[in-house]
Amino acid sequence: MIRVLLADDEAMIRAGVRAIVQSDPGIEVVAEAADGREAVELVLSHRPDVVLLDIRMPRMDGLAACAEILRVAPGTRVVILTTFGEDAYISQALGDGASGFLLKAGDPRELIAGVHAVADGGAYLSPRVARQVIERFGGGRAAKEAAAAERLADLTDRERDVLALVGAGLSNADIAERLFLVEGTVKSYVSAILSRLGMRNRVQAAILAYEAGLVEGSAR
Repeated sequence: MIRVLLADDEAMIRAGVRAIVQSDPGIEVVAEAADGREAVELVLSHRPDVVLLDIRMPRMDGLAACAEILRVAPGTRVVILTTFGEDAYISQALGDGASGFLLKAGDPRELIAGVHAVADGGAYLSPRVARQVIERFGGGRAAKEAAAAERLADLTDRERDVLALVGAGLSNADIAERLFLVEGTVKSYVSAILSRLGMRNRVQAAILAYEAGLVEGSAR
């Protein structure tokens, strides 16, 4: 069972999100917060697996709450769920360690898929957000690919294989199945890769994998 905390200052929005995620029998909403500060407090008392955070909330906004939650409860995954998809919000959220960024206007199935993906150690961006991220990193492809390749020079072949699959959005379990490894070994590889590259989360690693041309379908 995936334990989820919802944080949004609008009660009707929380009710709608709760109804969507709890339509999946594998997800349970364990707490709800009306602002960022309350979200941090409830994370400490309930220890959810995933937190769904709105951005614009009183007392503490979702971006500040994201950073604070990951500081006090690093085992909890954060997904931003918002109406606002501005590049600055996306960059700050992913830079602070959010594992996902979803838009409220998206397909409800994306929300359920996102919760499962991040709970399983993966990352999830709504299609529109993914396009924005790719477009942002798409300029100067040759120079960025060369710089990214240089950063990956010290990785082993197996670490590069794992990073490519992280870039493709696969969970640890999926990577283990693809590479014929046990899941614990994949977790160790991912931790080593993040540490060696000086990255905070899988989303940042996925972007680097895309820039380096490791992900199938990424432009070269």
